[in-house]
Amino acid sequence: MIKHALPVSREADFAAWYQTVITEADMAEESGVRGCMVIRPWGYGIWERMQRLLDDRIKATGHENCYFPLFIPLSYFEKEAEHVDGFAKEMAVVTHHRLIADGKGGLVPDPAARLEEPLVVRPTSETVIGTAFARWVQSWRDLPVLINQWANVVRWEMRTRMFLRTAEFLWQEGHTAHASEAEAREETLRMLEVYREFAEDCVALPVIAGEKPENERFPGAVATYSIEAMMQDGKALQAGTSHFLGTNFSKAQNITFQNAEGQVELAHTTSWGVSTRMIGGLIMVHGDDDGLRVPPRVAPWQIVIVPMLRDQPEDAAIVDYCKALRAELGALTALGEPVRALLDLKAVKAATKRWGWVKKGAPIVIEVGGRDVAGGNVSVIRRDRLYREDGKLDSAVVAKGDFVRDAAAMLAEIQQVLYADAKARLDANIVRDVTDFAGVEAFFAEGVKNPGFLEVQWSKPTGAALEKVVERLKALKLTLRNVPADAAPADGVCVFTGDAAVERVIVGRAY
Repeated sequence: MIKHALPVSREADFAAWYQTVITEADMAEESGVRGCMVIRPWGYGIWERMQRLLDDRIKATGHENCYFPLFIPLSYFEKEAEHVDGFAKEMAVVTHHRLIADGKGGLVPDPAARLEEPLVVRPTSETVIGTAFARWVQSWRDLPVLINQWANVVRWEMRTRMFLRTAEFLWQEGHTAHASEAEAREETLRMLEVYREFAEDCVALPVIAGEKPENERFPGAVATYSIEAMMQDGKALQAGTSHFLGTNFSKAQNITFQNAEGQVELAHTTSWGVSTRMIGGLIMVHGDDDGLRVPPRVAPWQIVIVPMLRDQPEDAAIVDYCKALRAELGALTALGEPVRALLDLKAVKAATKRWGWVKKGAPIVIEVGGRDVAGGNVSVIRRDRLYREDGKLDSAVVAKGDFVRDAAAMLAEIQQVLYADAKARLDANIVRDVTDFAGVEAFFAEGVKNPGFLEVQWSKPTGAALEKVVERLKALKLTLRNVPADAAPADGVCVFTGDAAVERVIVGRAY
């Protein structure tokens, strides 16, 4: 029987397991402010890797990075009614600029320091960036404007969960302005594809890319597209979104330009973003009952070397051997980058360090003891296959030279294995043969554990008809996720209305 490192399993309590992984892997911790977290070095290191890989892809598509203020005048939001209505309940607002003593040993806002206009702590930046675009864009020659910023945002969430839904989180948000609708729509889909490729190739996270239904659009958007991932408990996670905003924000913020014929037109804008929520997806897709498993592309350290030291004279030789190994590994290239190898010399027992790195999810853990040095070997543990068939830890003794020779290929294989496992799970848990709402109710019936997704045919209702569908789904704690771009054409009737179907939509429970 395999004895796992974590005290709670995915099967027993998935929510508790998720929180335990974060704690045991030193990913993040509570901050003292409800809904806000301290991201610890291992968790932030994963975010830095994601940031670097995605930033390269964003810049490769012609976008430039910039930065906008954290505080946004309330009047900017008031210009766009649908947008402000969508975020009103989540906004944190600054009303004063100074504190004074209350005479009781505490501090209170100074009534004389009330701001003339309240400032919203950035929940998203369409309004402030649109105002800048209005200044920057005068002529068709100024277009397109292609910018991105890496920033923090604040949304006053009622129910919070680390990485998945926090009051403050980190993200990137791209914003663009274009001369034509066609160009802006092309941009929207281009960035959706950037997100899909990043999620699958870097995070080993298989996703379904497609357009969100009308009721799930970003406030103020004409069309919203998403990448949806399936967690191990069968729930959906919206891992990234890309929005075609049309001229809605341009009208509100007066983003106009003179075209080549001298006529004044409204610009067409887009916005798109990926956040630290992607780390939550990584945990829930790749983690196991021993902790986190990090795909090599986004692992801060891909190979961790643990010397087995015993306060003996031979320790110096073991450390020297490990230092030489680290240098050899650091000279290698894997997955298009130099190998990231760490020599862990902390004054902690080797077994404790080994299990610490297992729980953190380092792709490869190397143990080196006196016997390994004498034989020119290393003991190799692969995080993607931790145990042998007999339930014992799979620690393979390999000649050091052979390991160095094969290390890059091993990392590439681990990356592929994690993706293949997740893709097989996603594909196996999408059901496409439900033809009526009774089938939807049965599929998601109470007591059915981890049901996964339904892909059903629907008539794409709007208005009151759509609201009725949403309410029926809400009663089952379900949502419409997106219309897969690669779905088969509709050929039947809508499971919700009985009318002729026009497309297929994903239905599921979601985070």
